[in-house]
Amino acid sequence: MSNEKLRIVFMGTPDFAVAILETLVNANYNIVGVITAPDKPAGRGRKLHESAVKKYAQTKNLTILQPTNLKAESFLDKLKSLNANLQIIVAFRMLPKVVWDMPKYGTFNLHASLLPNYRGAAPIHWAIINGEAKTGVTTFFIDEKIDTGAMILQDEIAIENNETVGRLHDKLMIIGSELVLKTVGLIEDNAITTTIQPQKDNLKTAYKLNKENCKINWNESLDDIYNKIRGLNPFPSAWCYLINGNEQLSVKLFSVEKEVETHQDTIGAITVTKDTLKVAAREGYISIKEIQLPGKRKMDVKSLINGYNFEKNAKML
Repeated sequence: MSNEKLRIVFMGTPDFAVAILETLVNANYNIVGVITAPDKPAGRGRKLHESAVKKYAQTKNLTILQPTNLKAESFLDKLKSLNANLQIIVAFRMLPKVVWDMPKYGTFNLHASLLPNYRGAAPIHWAIINGEAKTGVTTFFIDEKIDTGAMILQDEIAIENNETVGRLHDKLMIIGSELVLKTVGLIEDNAITTTIQPQKDNLKTAYKLNKENCKINWNESLDDIYNKIRGLNPFPSAWCYLINGNEQLSVKLFSVEKEVETHQDTIGAITVTKDTLKVAAREGYISIKEIQLPGKRKMDVKSLINGYNFEKNAKML
């Protein structure tokens, strides 16, 4: 690269993206604009909710654009007027070519997986849900498809046996921030080399999470159930039905432990003692430590047992 200074537009929305933007700001890069999601009504009062990236950008007096349509001429004119020569994308939405092809030095994305595996919306969750031993972060130049562009850098991290998505999310934020800085440094030094993503059969996909794929199937293996719960803890959380007498409640499960043990209990059957609540699975039990009943706050299991009466044949479904 010549002596031309970088003029960076940053695009992102959630907390994960804030950490990367803050790292760029602290490294004294020239952030000429921040693109984030429009404010959305949220909560009981339906007050407008600003994205985490917008809130941070405001504290640094950065120029903020919140387009509803990325192909609108009004937005494209504003984006061009920022005169950026590099765009960095972290946890945003799919860009039209007219946007990602605009800057001189291209548009690169930080993705929280070891591409080409786990392309898609929820890579951190699915790495844990699928019982992976490692994951990581990848920077790559954007192209026409989702998460398929030429890779620049990768960094990997081990997934601990009791890892939750919340903890792994925070670890990947840190190594992701470092990887973005390294990538920007290579662009500054005109030292970029890229690797085309390999074409593989049976690639694992990071499907968008929804109510159905967050539901616990108690007929799955003990490990699969355990991985799903920790892979959705604390957000958006795994859930199932609690059948207790005539009640059928939709409950969310958070912190759990697995106990490998041979038993004759019916799958889903609940065993309650003074301070424990266990659910029977195929190779043992899921011991629940934190749970949330409908309309209630998340609570530890001892608090639940003290204030809730379980019938003899209570079960999870």
